[in-house]
Amino acid sequence: MMLIPAHHFRDIERKPEYLQPEKCIPPPHPRPAGTMWFIRDGCGIACAIVTWFLVLYAEFVVLFVMLIPSRDYVYSVINGLVFNLLAFLALASHCRAMLTDPGAVPKGNATKEFIESLQLKPGQVVYKCPKCCSIKPDRAHHCSVCKRCIRKMDHHCPWVNNCVGENNQKYFVLFTMYIALISLHALIMVGFHFLHCFEEDWTKCSSFSPPTTVILLILLCFEGLLFLIFTSVMFGTQVHSICTDETGIERLQRKKQRRERRGSWKSVKETFGGDFSLNWFNPFSGPRHPKPLSDRDWVRQVSSVSDTENTETTTTTTEEPSEEPKNEDFVEKHEADGLVTSM
Repeated sequence: MMLIPAHHFRDIERKPEYLQPEKCIPPPHPRPAGTMWFIRDGCGIACAIVTWFLVLYAEFVVLFVMLIPSRDYVYSVINGLVFNLLAFLALASHCRAMLTDPGAVPKGNATKEFIESLQLKPGQVVYKCPKCCSIKPDRAHHCSVCKRCIRKMDHHCPWVNNCVGENNQKYFVLFTMYIALISLHALIMVGFHFLHCFEEDWTKCSSFSPPTTVILLILLCFEGLLFLIFTSVMFGTQVHSICTDETGIERLQRKKQRRERRGSWKSVKETFGGDFSLNWFNPFSGPRHPKPLSDRDWVRQVSSVSDTENTETTTTTTEEPSEEPKNEDFVEKHEADGLVTSM
């Protein structure tokens, strides 16, 4: 990460056009409460469609190639119920992760009036994002795909066409967990089906021709193995981030956080919505409703801010966020003259 010397921010101070809070105008039509969140990104939409297609393909092969032609009625019913339940929970978690506001900061609130309403005291500072013209609370980062600052942003995931942030991290964790489980389940059933077909006549173990059956099973095996590895790694990474109370971007930047870290169990309970229960695994049960940001949440103490932390981080449409350090607007209420200036 490129370190930016402190005097460089003093140079920015001589460029009043860099901040210009008077040009930050709130959106003329604010989003009403309860409005569905959806990112209009072509790559993300395509990845989301591919995700659903692959799950439905696995559903087709499991049902019509392996379970329905099977002569073992109990085996087919039990595995069919388990696989379909996991697939339903995986797709439901995917929808919730994709259509839930990840924790977007109100756009265009970095106005002169709003900054003055905070009544900054000596030693207090606020950050402004020059891209979406928003005041950035602590641990918020700007996403170049969502074009918004996201609270507690971990990364932008194209497979769910959304950022993984404060409000939808639970759904993303459940999505990766259920995809890993159905991938493992499908691989086990493919193995048993191959053994069954080798012992029996290939024409009797499937309603399709032997070459078609082999091709469908091999494709499902490849898909299951690939997604089992990928989602298992993502699941482990997310659980580690929750337990350590450190997002992927914070870990990537290797910031020396001076904030007070919450305990692992407390962080897990806040992410999944309370004490341990079956609702932790329910994609229709959300985390604890986040409290609205107060004036204190926008303000930070200058003593807790390092000169090396004055960077702006954006992400690309890849599973791992890329780091693009840029200058971040920094406004301070000076004790001597009471002016709001940029550094």
